[in-house]
Amino acid sequence: MKKIRLAVFLALAAAAFFPSIACSQTDPGVRSGPINGQSGATATSPLPLASVAANSPTGSLEFFQNGLARFQEVEVVSGGANNGLGPRFNFNQCSGCHSQPSIGGSSPAANPEFSVIANGIASGSTNTTPSFLTSTGPTREARFPFFFNSNGNPNTNAPNGGVEDIFVVSGLSGAGNCSLPQPSFAIAQSTNNIIFRIPTPVFGAGLIENIDDSTLIAVQAAAAGNSLGISGTFNHNGNDGTISRFGWKAQNKSLLLFSGEAYNVEMGITNEIFGQDRPLPGEDQQGSGLPANCLNLSKTGYPEDATNFTVATNADPAAQNAQVPSDIVLFAEFMRLLAPPTPSTTTPGGAASITRGQSLFSAIGCATCHTATLSSTQPSNITSSLGSAPVGAFSDIEIHHMGTGLADNVSQGGAGGDQFRTAPLWGLGQRIFFLHDGRTTNLLTAIADHSSNGSEATEVEENFASLSSSQKQDLLNFLRSL
Repeated sequence: MKKIRLAVFLALAAAAFFPSIACSQTDPGVRSGPINGQSGATATSPLPLASVAANSPTGSLEFFQNGLARFQEVEVVSGGANNGLGPRFNFNQCSGCHSQPSIGGSSPAANPEFSVIANGIASGSTNTTPSFLTSTGPTREARFPFFFNSNGNPNTNAPNGGVEDIFVVSGLSGAGNCSLPQPSFAIAQSTNNIIFRIPTPVFGAGLIENIDDSTLIAVQAAAAGNSLGISGTFNHNGNDGTISRFGWKAQNKSLLLFSGEAYNVEMGITNEIFGQDRPLPGEDQQGSGLPANCLNLSKTGYPEDATNFTVATNADPAAQNAQVPSDIVLFAEFMRLLAPPTPSTTTPGGAASITRGQSLFSAIGCATCHTATLSSTQPSNITSSLGSAPVGAFSDIEIHHMGTGLADNVSQGGAGGDQFRTAPLWGLGQRIFFLHDGRTTNLLTAIADHSSNGSEATEVEENFASLSSSQKQDLLNFLRSL
């Protein structure tokens, strides 16, 4: 085992004067208390930024509320207020997958995808529930890292990596004679050619969006001298070259792009950024695209989600204005104006344990990537809470090599097959599933999985393993306080 560094040694020595009661370490589990640490928030009513709650500027609260409502709308193939579901999709509303511990969060314990067929959402004769979807979650999207060759085996010389939507609209009202098969999930599983992603929480996303590149570059430079084998980089937008920051591999530049991609990929709804019905990767890159009878199923033309030129009658001009933008614009505004999580100072384990755990978190090297606070955001032209604000996300927004144990062999933008964005840890205390694929509900397992061949986090994980049981418990308590 590698020698623990001086900072770790000093932290261990200091902790010896304040021993924890625990004899062995355990993950305290999902933290109880106020939803996402925010007093007044509920499972269905997350809170906006303080300035927006005060309706500053006038109309901003209506935009947040309208975006929240649209985030919860159930999409249909045709005949509804928001037409266009499919021809392939993973679920039929944003909030179904982003709901733990409140709307805007991550995967819930009760997986809504598992009940898609039972609830008639996708009752076509070709739909079955893949074995990787269980009633207890997590919600997942699936990708095939490689295309298949003629023998049904993955061709490692033909990278794929695109989302393979789980369900088809065949058999649903409005689908007509569009008949599509589900992807070959059983073959992909038997040949180990499938990976999963779970939803990323979007609390405080507007603050992350409003960090200027210079601040991120300065954080990167400050960590460059570490001796832990950590050397992150940034994923950059292919159009203007600036740092992208959303998604498991930081592949999306902005919340609007993030919204447009999700609407098209997860629900099959065309919009003002992604204006064409989406075939599966194999149909698009190695086939003939979608059949003509599966196009424009909503019969409204393209894009299915568009700016609403007909304004709803409403006595409140601000509320009228909030009706005009397309869904993806209001999705982005909801995420942009959504308040960040508030940590607990006492739960779990008490204030003293949490304080000790935070010190150990830094001492063993976790904070080298999971930077506690990014100093300040840019001035905001949207609302005052987004400007000149600290961002306590516990992330450097960089992508790091996480080794063979976490690699998914999927490249996105400049991120390679084993690179992932440093996951922001704010709100972690009330998440159920961890890591990009939701493989575990146990923080100890998630920490251990940071160590593998080629991972930048291996030495830090070894430092954690060197802690005493009581010190590990303090660190776990700190993480669950976030």
